[in-house]
Amino acid sequence: MNNYNPDDQRLFFDDLINCRELGGMPGSNGTVFKSGILLRSGSPELASKKAHEELKKFGVKTVIDLRSEAEVRHYGNPFREDPDVKFYNIPLFVGDPDANEDPTMKFLETHALGDFYVIMMQELGEKIVEVMRVFINETDGVTLFHCAHGKDRTGVIAALLYMLIGASRENIILNYKVSYEYAKHFLNPLIEAKADNMKHTLRSDAHNMEILLDYFDKEYDSSAETFLMKYGMTKEELDALKARITA
Repeated sequence: MNNYNPDDQRLFFDDLINCRELGGMPGSNGTVFKSGILLRSGSPELASKKAHEELKKFGVKTVIDLRSEAEVRHYGNPFREDPDVKFYNIPLFVGDPDANEDPTMKFLETHALGDFYVIMMQELGEKIVEVMRVFINETDGVTLFHCAHGKDRTGVIAALLYMLIGASRENIILNYKVSYEYAKHFLNPLIEAKADNMKHTLRSDAHNMEILLDYFDKEYDSSAETFLMKYGMTKEELDALKARITA
């Protein structure tokens, strides 16, 4: 019986788009993802003042910004200069998604977001390992990781974490696809302004995560561990990470 409901993980609702606790996801052999250690969200510069304060009250002591250097430079991050928070910018996008001729955005004119996720795996594996090492090493308080809307780069990291605890394919896809539902009040006006062949980039259609999981099935025998070790993670680090996230 599947007792997973992503609505149970939501926090702050419209005050910070797509903000969620990672805890509560069922894993294999009766395990569950540990609560109170990791949060995911859209970019905090879009948060209300109330949400910013609530994040710190929730215990956020570390923030990982997965946006490109250009995005951080253009939009900022309220946690970047916060003396109470350790801030990391670990880009999972090379370039500038706001630039009309950005190669990745041109690629997405004719490809699914899931194809972009696969490229992230192929080209940014070492950066992904860097993110995972922050999860291992920053054990004081809660860690928040985010991108722009909390669905693509953030969704890929969440999927990898859930794969590590043995979450089901069905639940990983469900956790991914609700991103659009949780952020549509913000995203729908942006979608209206997009060209038809780019509207898909602001949704979180299930087939995108299916593409990524199919890639892992084919290339890594469905193993996030094998992927992470390929890009430099040690067995000891993997054991530490799984111990940190598994209840």
